[in-house]
Amino acid sequence: MNSGFTHITVLLEEAVEALAVRADGCYLDGTFGRGGHSRLVLSHLGAEGQLLGFDKDPQAIATGQTLAAEDGRFVIVQRSFAELGAEVAERGLQGKVSGILMDLGVSSPQLDDPERGFSFMHDGPLDMRMNPGQGISAAEFVASAPAEELARVFKQYGEERFARRMANAVVERRQVLPFERTADLAEVLKVANPAWEKGKHPATRAFQGLRIHVNNELGDLETGLEAAIDALEVGGRLVVISFHSLEDRIVKLFMRKLVKGEADNLPRNLPVQAKVFEPRIRLVGKAQFASEAETRANPRSRSAVMRVAEKLR
Repeated sequence: MNSGFTHITVLLEEAVEALAVRADGCYLDGTFGRGGHSRLVLSHLGAEGQLLGFDKDPQAIATGQTLAAEDGRFVIVQRSFAELGAEVAERGLQGKVSGILMDLGVSSPQLDDPERGFSFMHDGPLDMRMNPGQGISAAEFVASAPAEELARVFKQYGEERFARRMANAVVERRQVLPFERTADLAEVLKVANPAWEKGKHPATRAFQGLRIHVNNELGDLETGLEAAIDALEVGGRLVVISFHSLEDRIVKLFMRKLVKGEADNLPRNLPVQAKVFEPRIRLVGKAQFASEAETRANPRSRSAVMRVAEKLR
């Protein structure tokens, strides 16, 4: 299946270099997308190497199945990276994975295809699900959620300061006519937003909040990070690319916690074994950003932040 929309992989060379790929290693691509990172990882693997790709999007899965048919070292599964713990256990790979990559961005084909309902820039069905076959759509959520819940989603996940005002406008309008199209919702949000950032559509933050909520993106990230550390072998690398502050904050705090060791979260004066004071990971370098050349070529890379950790125990 080819959607006809192209995707430019962000931090391609940098992310694969950070994985420190071994020819005989076993690697996981937590967000296959259109396979940019996966193909470069495969180019570094030898005959004994393995790569397992995850994605929820059916179009990404179709692309992955084509790659799997071409290269026997690659396997694609239609699951969220939040389920990687179960997948790894089923394959007998727990504690044996050499590196895990999570690119948390929404792919360009998802954003650019009006039928997916992710963007207010193109009118389409109000859906926003990474996997249209699972969960409730954005239209269903907007049709049924109380104003308080809508405001929470806009504010907590979209960091929208006029969340309450915009939620009230949505609830008032849906009593007359339900929301089914992205452009319709975007217009109501625009009118309800009294002030917005220059150069940014007034519905931007609210749409981000809806997308994150509908796909449980932050919850999946927290679950996936924990599972990733358990799946890695000692010396294995975790590479995470985030695209907004909420994601990056979760990744940064998670890594910081493991650098400090588990004892950092225990009550004072509690007798514990010395190893709980030992870090589980070490940070590899500092946070990395897309180069000026990359941001010029692909403006969507401007917000990307990459963090890398190596498992110590």
